[in-house]
Amino acid sequence: MDEGERVQKALARQGVGSRREIERWIEAGRVWIGRRRARLGDRVRPGDVVRVGGRRIRIRPPEALPRRVIAYHKPEGEVTTRRDPEGRPTVFRRLPRLARGRWIAVGRLDVNTSGLLLLTTDGELANALMHPARGLEREYAVRVYGRVPEAKLARLLEGVELDDGPARFESLEPAGGEGANRWYHVVLREGRNREVRRLWEAVGARVSRLIRIRYGPVRLPPGLGAGRWAEVTGPELEALLAAAGMDGEDGGASKPKKRRSTQPARIRRRG
Repeated sequence: MDEGERVQKALARQGVGSRREIERWIEAGRVWIGRRRARLGDRVRPGDVVRVGGRRIRIRPPEALPRRVIAYHKPEGEVTTRRDPEGRPTVFRRLPRLARGRWIAVGRLDVNTSGLLLLTTDGELANALMHPARGLEREYAVRVYGRVPEAKLARLLEGVELDDGPARFESLEPAGGEGANRWYHVVLREGRNREVRRLWEAVGARVSRLIRIRYGPVRLPPGLGAGRWAEVTGPELEALLAAAGMDGEDGGASKPKKRRSTQPARIRRRG
């Protein structure tokens, strides 16, 4: 007999939100299955009706839900929330429209950071790509004001203490510069709030520009202008699914595996 799947996983697969978001909604009493409040671990089957904050959602089988992933070139000045109390522009206004489901951002970039932002219709995939156990690499191009002594660069690789715990860069490579500015390429495996900026600040350096150029195996496509998006398909999508530990068939996630090194993939421009 089909036991169904956990309600938070089914809703994430349909693009209602990431699994973590949905778990928070369940704990807050915002999710109902039929006439009762859902609990973590409750199971649903295709055809069941679930309400999330008053929105009625019919559970669909996995094969009826195509998975999409896009790479968006976020410009400075945009926020990655759907609504902003300060009225700042949001990345979601520029994305392609969906017949059902919604776009879910894989992590965030702060308002003053530009570059690669991955978005997907599959909340399970978003959750897997963001999960700390996967340790996916994030690569940034960083412009720093002034010369940074070698001893301070070494500290950034060895580790410094931030207010939310120790942190370090996996790699740090000089990338040129002119005048008072110097560029570096840095890699880390976490997505803590403003972590790149805070690491540099911890050694007394000031970041004047920050661009994410890679997330896992996917690079920001050369020539993709700010505010434009590109579809991730074919071998590029397969590389991303492999990095996330997804089976690539029904949208389900496997248990976390050992960290794996992935070669950057190219993506096909569409938007």
